[in-house]
Amino acid sequence: MRGLSGRAALVTGGAHGIGRAVCARLAAEGCDVVVADLDADAARSVAAEVGGRAVRCDVGSLEEARGAVEEAVTAFGRLDVLVPNVGVAGSETLEALDEDSWDAQVDPTLHGAVRTIQAAMPALLEAPGGGRIVATASVNGMGAAGSIPYSAAKAGLINAIMNIAVTHGPQARGTVGDDHGWVRANAVAPGTIVTRNWTEKGPGQRAMLDRITAAYPMGRVGLPEEVAAAVAFLASDESSWITGATLPVDGGLMTGPLTHMIGLGWPDPR
Repeated sequence: MRGLSGRAALVTGGAHGIGRAVCARLAAEGCDVVVADLDADAARSVAAEVGGRAVRCDVGSLEEARGAVEEAVTAFGRLDVLVPNVGVAGSETLEALDEDSWDAQVDPTLHGAVRTIQAAMPALLEAPGGGRIVATASVNGMGAAGSIPYSAAKAGLINAIMNIAVTHGPQARGTVGDDHGWVRANAVAPGTIVTRNWTEKGPGQRAMLDRITAAYPMGRVGLPEEVAAAVAFLASDESSWITGATLPVDGGLMTGPLTHMIGLGWPDPR
């Protein structure tokens, strides 16, 4: 994609699933990539595959987020693209929800993303051509899809991205026409994606994945590489007049109730 070659990117949660696919796609587009993850061994493995750097990073710590940014700037001399990708979901009912389970999902999913953006913002503002943030949100943040803490966190992330796009865009920063001093901030909102969360939890989880497929107009669930392609687009110059947006990558899931009813075997009311 135009405008990615020679840039430096930091991807949190980059060792597995969507994050791993994003690292591979950005590297293939010519980016230097820092793979940041709690799983340091897996991060090193991905970094070796994509020719990047690895850093252990707990997004629950602002200092560790700053350390990941420092790794990128030290290694590559710049940071152009940030992909806050960490998310933690649970399955508690409202009645079973307590503060610990709430915090265990909301802190890494929302606060962790914001911490990472805070840590990266000084470097992103120095990026020639403007810094680019592409956060991994979710369709959970756009509708009622269960997992209340995770969904609320993703909804908060979508709104945070909109606010950052305004407060750190060229108009608000007084840098209209300047080569740097501003960022574009966007998000992707994946639907159900085939990752280890689905494939490594036994036949029951895989059977649920098969049932979920019926809700998707495209007739299948998604792949990490399909989300990575959307991230690369929003990080590239191809999306130069897009900011504050959330792009669903969802096989048509969010098209509306009629599609869902028919897809799930309900009678066609027409």
